[in-house]
Amino acid sequence: MLRSISKIFRSFKSKTLVEPVIISPANNVFDQKKISSSAIKVVEKLRLSGYESYIVGGCVRDLLMGMKPKDFDVATNATPEQVKVLFGRSRIIGRRFQIVHVRVGSEMIEVTTFRAQHTEIKNELSKSQLSSKGMLLRDNIFGSIADDAVRRDFTMNALYYCPIENEITDYTKGLEDIDKRL
Repeated sequence: MLRSISKIFRSFKSKTLVEPVIISPANNVFDQKKISSSAIKVVEKLRLSGYESYIVGGCVRDLLMGMKPKDFDVATNATPEQVKVLFGRSRIIGRRFQIVHVRVGSEMIEVTTFRAQHTEIKNELSKSQLSSKGMLLRDNIFGSIADDAVRRDFTMNALYYCPIENEITDYTKGLEDIDKRL
């Protein structure tokens, strides 16, 4: 089992794509009725405000595998502060890795900003902080959707679904790994 897990981690970096694979329309791949209407509302509001936003991660993977997602996450290029301004019922949590919990009705949607590796990008919105001993205290290095995809733990968790365009974007061959049931 450890060999299998380490194989997945070793292959992750090699599966990064320059050009993403886009599946459109996504309704040929999974049932859109199983997607949280709250997550769709969050994506819509972010997009109407001029930001990129996608449903991302384990929920997309679960839908593709025919399972019911336990929660829905959204990734965006809006900073946590910008997300907080847009959603009245929200709060920024975390010091090291800031995320925003947005409450829509009784549902909590977790919104993260696209992240990059420390060595990849530095911009005026990024906030990284180290202790005097070199320990990472804050890890808010913002990047692009492609940077974010490479940084995710597994290829199959690096799938981005846009309910507005009804398409899945895959930068890391995560769809292939789901087909192989890795």
